[in-house]
Amino acid sequence: MPVTINGQSYYRSVEVYQTVGISRTTLFRWVQQGICGETELRDRRGWRLFTQDEVDRLRAEVNRITKTERLRLKTEKR
Repeated sequence: MPVTINGQSYYRSVEVYQTVGISRTTLFRWVQQGICGETELRDRRGWRLFTQDEVDRLRAEVNRITKTERLRLKTEKR
């Protein structure tokens, strides 16, 4: 369930990696690599919060990797 702060919806890590379809480890590795952006917001417990834009960037990365993998497999079959 998203958290609303100043009218903006934010998502917790577990919501993000389940929605995007990656593991927790992958999410935090991508965060360290800067794939989802530079801004880092945390709730009062210190948990990382993600904006919808960050979730969309992560989803786009998953799609990019999936397309690349499909192309590689298609090329190998030839």
